[in-house]
Amino acid sequence: MTALFQVDRLKKSFGGLDVTRDVSLSLQKGDRVALIGPNGAGKTTFVNLVTGHLRPNSGKVLMDGEDISTFNPMLRVRAGLVRSFQVTRLFADMTPEQHVALAILQREGKSGRVAGTFQAMPDVMRETYAILETLNLVGLARTPVSEIAYGQQRLLEIALAMALRPKVLLLDEPAAGVPHSDTFLIENALAQLPDDLAVLMIEHDMDLVFRFARRVIVLAAGEIIFDGSPREVTEDARVREAYLGSYGHASSAA
Repeated sequence: MTALFQVDRLKKSFGGLDVTRDVSLSLQKGDRVALIGPNGAGKTTFVNLVTGHLRPNSGKVLMDGEDISTFNPMLRVRAGLVRSFQVTRLFADMTPEQHVALAILQREGKSGRVAGTFQAMPDVMRETYAILETLNLVGLARTPVSEIAYGQQRLLEIALAMALRPKVLLLDEPAAGVPHSDTFLIENALAQLPDDLAVLMIEHDMDLVFRFARRVIVLAAGEIIFDGSPREVTEDARVREAYLGSYGHASSAA
């Protein structure tokens, strides 16, 4: 079976230093995968490579068997590969309704019509509110982002990604900066994502990782050192040494 998303021997060097070394992985429809690793492991570099924001020295990225390695970031989005970012990139004076509607119109090549006209487009409004409802943001639909809590801003970023109708969603630390008391908002949102959507999440919150992921990939020093189940990852000596530390020992002993 052809993988929905495949990375084949991806390599990136900066000044002779290998940041990503022949990384290969694949995702099928419905996969829920966490990519973890210590700081400096190359996780964000990897995401920038597969989304076209960096050019690799070698290797390929494929969607549905098609080589998209030469595609720019927008063409990769149109192919179904969409990412969120570590830091929010929202407009403080715009509302969630405006953000999501603009994303839908961009997807359809109609972004020039957004100013004051999207509310007269029934299809756009219907989809906008369906997405906001999925992310529990309907009550804040017309509230400026500047007045919305940070955790809900992260939810809005996921809503924007969903508006682009991804086949593969790359979440770059969706809980970063979110108070621990609010991470349940992110977790609830992830549970509402479409079943056929493949999700690859980079995250340091290990509790969130182990509740979300059905498969865990560990990146260390630019190389994949583990690819398997959440239970197996806590029992892997190399992973504990490279990253999990006391969490892995505690989980293994439990």
